[in-house]
Amino acid sequence: MAAESAAVEFRIDRRSGVATYLQIVQQTKQALRLGVLEPGDRLPTAREVVAATAINPNTVLKAYRELEREGLVEARRGLGTFVRRTLGGAPDATAADAPLRTELADWARRARAAGLEKDDVGALFTAVLDSTYSTNGTESAGRSHKGDQER
Repeated sequence: MAAESAAVEFRIDRRSGVATYLQIVQQTKQALRLGVLEPGDRLPTAREVVAATAINPNTVLKAYRELEREGLVEARRGLGTFVRRTLGGAPDATAADAPLRTELADWARRARAAGLEKDDVGALFTAVLDSTYSTNGTESAGRSHKGDQER
């Protein structure tokens, strides 16, 4: 049986100010958290990523080395790069997160109906996350989410 790449497609935003290799690392980690990637899945080859994104192959390899250094993936000579472990909570995390996912999906639909573009929603959500999880944020935000952070 031939190894097939997992269903992950990297999207590179050249205007984001985030290094390209870090975008690949971040997107891979997000796929691990969401269960899109699971142990044993093969990441796209550097050649596949280059063909899809028109970035330098060394950039892809740098991202994969960083993920390997963090113990998330392993390179198998001649076979590819494979997921070693996932990120996120316990095995039942998906069930525990279901109500939050539903609320967030409802919120995203309301934002779209209000005329916000996807980038606007992303920026708003990021700003709220940053203020909520910031060590310089308000004390009430820190206290109300402390249990969530320890989970």
